[in-house]
Amino acid sequence: MRTIETQIPESLYNQVKLLAERESITVDHLVAIALAAQVSAWLTKDYIAERARRGSWDEALRVLAQVPDVEPAEHDRL
Repeated sequence: MRTIETQIPESLYNQVKLLAERESITVDHLVAIALAAQVSAWLTKDYIAERARRGSWDEALRVLAQVPDVEPAEHDRL
């Protein structure tokens, strides 16, 4: 484990403290969870952007052209 020291606005700290108390976890645990979630979101965004760069619109249209143009089965309708 690493220790990180940072400065945040007092109002944000107060919100984090109240949320941690409500969830019965420490402020440290809540901050670690929030940081992990944000890092995951950024990495996912980067992953999707990379996949999009490798994609081909023409190839996607070629694949979609192979799908039959029919109404969905009754059990697949909303």
